[in-house]
Amino acid sequence: MSEIKSNEVYTTKETRELLKISNSTIKRMLKSGLLRANKIGKQYRIMGHEILRIVSPDLEEKTVEAYQKIKVKAREKTKDW
Repeated sequence: MSEIKSNEVYTTKETRELLKISNSTIKRMLKSGLLRANKIGKQYRIMGHEILRIVSPDLEEKTVEAYQKIKVKAREKTKDW
């Protein structure tokens, strides 16, 4: 099994192979917004962090929490500027 790299850009075929899902399933995920992607011409490109979010929703929650803590600290440090 390949490692999913968060900053890598994947095609729908590569994403299907990584997630082991069918073509119709990935289409449904894209259409419903469950899997976010950018459309380049007629093709979709999916960031690795989106695939990781699908595989591990807990990872996204932890990332958001860490970001919020950093944001609060940054505001505290810069409020007097």
